[in-house]
Amino acid sequence: MRYLVGLALAIISLSLILSGCDAMGELGINWHGLLGQFVSFGILLALLIIIGYKPITKMLDERSQRIKESMDQAEFIKQETTKTEQMVQEQLAEARKQGQDLVAQAEQIGERLKEEARQQAKKDAEAIVARARSEIKAENEEAIAQLRKEFVDVAIQAAEKVINRALDKEAHRQLIEETLRESTDLKEKG
Repeated sequence: MRYLVGLALAIISLSLILSGCDAMGELGINWHGLLGQFVSFGILLALLIIIGYKPITKMLDERSQRIKESMDQAEFIKQETTKTEQMVQEQLAEARKQGQDLVAQAEQIGERLKEEARQQAKKDAEAIVARARSEIKAENEEAIAQLRKEFVDVAIQAAEKVINRALDKEAHRQLIEETLRESTDLKEKG
């Protein structure tokens, strides 16, 4: 575009020079020399445009294109970096959430295990108490049976001494045990 403007100015100046040759001569300007200089300048300008301007503009356009591509690539990398950071943040948030869930589950399991241990301890304690009660009851019944036996023997000996003669031990034993059973039944009913 610039070279077209320069070329137009050169043509206009040339036409002015050719139309006003006489006036130029009166001013002391040699129009043939001036015309030669304009032609030389035009040829030089054309050569510079062909040889220098096009390669330089091509090089500048290529450089501009490389800069644009670099900027586009930098923008793409920036967007990818932003996406990656978002993904990392999401993964961290998910990991935190999973960690909190695991902690909550562990707490629930711990509470459940504590409750199970309490229940088991309670069952064990109840079993121990029940066993102790049954042992106490068995010992108590054994002691009562032993006491009855001794009481029967003592009662028989007392009766023998009172009567001063020997009684049938087995018959008396059955009689005394029957009497004790009747007295026990009356106590339990009452």
